Amino acid sequence: MLCNIEIFLDNKWQLAGYFEPDDTVNKTGYRSAGHFNYDVQYVAQQLQTGISAALSCNFPTSFELWNTASWPAFLLDILPSGAGRRHWLNQLNINDGASADWQLLLQGASNPVGNLRIQQSVQTDTNTQHQGFDYKEVITRRDDFIEYAFQHGAPVSGSSGAQGDAPKFLLTQDKQGKWHADGALADEYCSKHWLVKFPKSNRDLDLSVLRNEAAYYEVARECGLYTGEAIKLDNNALFIPRFDRQITANNQVIRLGIESLSSLAGITEFGAATSKNTYCKAIAKHCTNPSDDLIEFVKRDILDIALGNTDNHGRNTAIQRLSNNDVKLTPLYDFAPMILDPQGIARLSRWENEESQGRPEWGKVLQFISTLGCDMQKAKQALQQLHIKISQLPKIMKKHAVDNDLITQLQPRLENVAKELGKIK
Repeated sequence: MLCNIEIFLDNKWQLAGYFEPDDTVNKTGYRSAGHFNYDVQYVAQQLQTGISAALSCNFPTSFELWNTASWPAFLLDILPSGAGRRHWLNQLNINDGASADWQLLLQGASNPVGNLRIQQSVQTDTNTQHQGFDYKEVITRRDDFIEYAFQHGAPVSGSSGAQGDAPKFLLTQDKQGKWHADGALADEYCSKHWLVKFPKSNRDLDLSVLRNEAAYYEVARECGLYTGEAIKLDNNALFIPRFDRQITANNQVIRLGIESLSSLAGITEFGAATSKNTYCKAIAKHCTNPSDDLIEFVKRDILDIALGNTDNHGRNTAIQRLSNNDVKLTPLYDFAPMILDPQGIARLSRWENEESQGRPEWGKVLQFISTLGCDMQKAKQALQQLHIKISQLPKIMKKHAVDNDLITQLQPRLENVAKELGKIK
């Protein structure tokens, strides 16, 4: 058993490496041991390229053979999960559980977010003949659109930017504005790439979470966080421009390398309660400008707490590897009032020694990131500026059409966070 891992580099898909699990894989799934190595020819061509040619920051391009106690963490980023996993289980007519992991990787990782894919899962019948769908057909979720999308792998195929329980579709617009399942349209016909998210259900709370996500994104932008293009909400469909795809002036599609913080930190488990400190250490180790990214990471945590985004696991934040070998946090994503989720999602990732009664003490957090090389003065100034914005959040939230009852519900949180930030001198 072997999976061939491809990377999109130099405007083409290339065989880059191999992972071979041991013979327990059909029982233990991604927890099975194995070994990973790069393709010799690929290494010979890319050895001097840098981290942009690597499959993971933890596996720089080399001739080394890595023996792993479980699957390499970056493979968990492209293993279908959440709604995408349920789709592939149905498509393959197999039962869920660890025994399904290997087959899901081999069949369901043909077109994930980022620039990696599993060669065995790739279909060769890329469809450029289908006329595509109108915008109205997408937002009304006509049965023929959903069926077409399913057949072409549009539901989440398992990656850092598209996992989760809410249905998410990777869609591409052609040059005539028609919509296609991502991966079903050849690159030369593409004009823009989207992730389209629908609510988990038609319950009021699920609709509220989705409705406020677009507003939250603009609140985060006004608070100075690193955000991408604006999100659009229409008829309970959230249209999110993808930041892992770029289209050049000569119509080439560039796929950027994306790696979750879980992968960056070498976490080979789903739902692990990994500390913020561990993620900070990974950022400090791998990011090109660690001070900037550590400060951004702390600012995101502050807004998560203030605005009730409790779903803060390590796959809801990621880094991107750029062609110039820079490594940095991606724009913010999956930022929503998950405090409203009826399942009661808990804040999974916390600070180790910098919290008191479940509340972070931001002065202690600054002291910790300073031990990792973060510019302390710069960090203090950033949080003092954020403090001003936090104090104005009710007004900012109303400006961006956050629900009034949600603003009222969050008021105690906003006051507590503002009070703690005010202690930073």
